[in-house]
Amino acid sequence: MTVIISGAGIGGLTMALTCHQLGIPVKVFEQVSEITPLGVGINLQPHSVREIFEMGLEAEIEAIGVRTKEVAYFSKKGLPIHAEARGIWAGYKWPQYSIHRGELQMMLLEAVRARLGEGAVETGAAIVGFEEDEGGVRVQVERGGVVSEERGAVLIAADGLHSKIRAGFYPDEGAPIWAGAVLWRGTSKAVPFLSGASMGMAGHEDQKFVTYPISAPDENGEAVINWIAELKFDPNADWNREDYNRQGVLADFLPAFESWNFDWLDIPALIKAADKIYEFPMIDRDPLPRWSFGRATLLGDAAHAMYPIGSNGATQAILDARMLGRLLYEKGLTAEALRAYDEDRRPKCNAVVLANRGNGPDQVMQVVEDRTGGVFENIDDVLSLTERLEMAKAYKRIAGFDVETLNEAPSIITEGMRG
Repeated sequence: MTVIISGAGIGGLTMALTCHQLGIPVKVFEQVSEITPLGVGINLQPHSVREIFEMGLEAEIEAIGVRTKEVAYFSKKGLPIHAEARGIWAGYKWPQYSIHRGELQMMLLEAVRARLGEGAVETGAAIVGFEEDEGGVRVQVERGGVVSEERGAVLIAADGLHSKIRAGFYPDEGAPIWAGAVLWRGTSKAVPFLSGASMGMAGHEDQKFVTYPISAPDENGEAVINWIAELKFDPNADWNREDYNRQGVLADFLPAFESWNFDWLDIPALIKAADKIYEFPMIDRDPLPRWSFGRATLLGDAAHAMYPIGSNGATQAILDARMLGRLLYEKGLTAEALRAYDEDRRPKCNAVVLANRGNGPDQVMQVVEDRTGGVFENIDDVLSLTERLEMAKAYKRIAGFDVETLNEAPSIITEGMRG
């Protein structure tokens, strides 16, 4: 029988490619009528890039991503706090990529359609419910207001932050949780800063700016630079919390960053150069005690929506799909496989959700803000190198990508499993 997937986002498409690689029949249902490359920049950590390479997509991701060389932290005055190498420059066997989320999704979609056929992803088809029976699941699919039934062995809900399947499992959960931070996101054409492939982060928990290139430089030396401006407000403030594509207004946030013209980057100029700006309150959901219920389970944001701190949202969705694929291969298309997946992935992802609520690796900037107000002469007198390195390593251990462990770990999907 067939694995049925709800949602053609990064997690759902990775799941489809993994099933195909393992010789498992699969079908994806996506509620939107046309999949378009929405979103802005994200980062993929080396443990997810490893999985993309092992799906045979190394050339494709190399063509659309930038290999991130370093992450560099600065105070709100632009003073350097800490910098560390990333990806292959940090000793990993695999790169870290800065990439446009929509381009990554389209890359995966094209691979699914090329390998599984055009009909492998059905658009304009929303899974609105399911029932389990002794032989599998009966899934209700809505197409143009008409609901019909599809049958499969198991149902994987990769249907995002507002997952209908999760809502069925947890009907009293309510809306996503907002703690007061608002993000304004955009892309601008500019000359890359620092190493030319750096992630730059400045500020502290209440006011932060994050930026990195997501394209190679053009003939004028300019690249597409992704940026995020973040401000924190009273959590009781009335903000729109549901629209990923809400138009941002410069007057709402630019004044707070007008003085942030540093010797390594003119932040106000970068913001003003954007053709479009999007606003979205930063939200997540509480960790769950259970993802899998019989022959249905959650994956990606449907399972563990997290703050965009530490560059782990898409990465963890990819790892979900690969581990679930392995367990379906080993244990069959059964509730037992879904339980084993739940027991493996849920504690790891819940830990990342909570670490991100604690500011993740970005906490290094808050410590400096608390101790100095962002002004200092020698960072080592404020926060020692040993402390800075330990803060970074602690997050890597939680998120599963400390360099030694990852480099020595066997593949999730071994050669013998691949069809």
